[in-house]
Amino acid sequence: MRRLDRRQRITFINVVSSTNQECPVDRQELLSRFHASEEGQLLSGAAAFAAMWRAIPILRPLGLAARVPFVLMTLEWSYRLFLKIRPSLQRLAYLLGDDSKAV
Repeated sequence: MRRLDRRQRITFINVVSSTNQECPVDRQELLSRFHASEEGQLLSGAAAFAAMWRAIPILRPLGLAARVPFVLMTLEWSYRLFLKIRPSLQRLAYLLGDDSKAV
């Protein structure tokens, strides 16, 4: 996403290494879902991704489409499904990464 954000409209914050004590959201919650702020509103999950997409010209149509309630609801459902299988995907990626190093 950073490479696509050529106009630098997005400020990325590493929650793990950040020491920002002013954040209104619990660190564990920040680590469990994707968050973004758009026009002063804190967004989470698919809505946060949609906000990020709206800031990147090439992805803007996707972000605008996500303003349609049914589209956003479908994206949120997909995001929640992804969060459930993410640990398995991470383990698989780790195992595949180890195999490629051994060759």
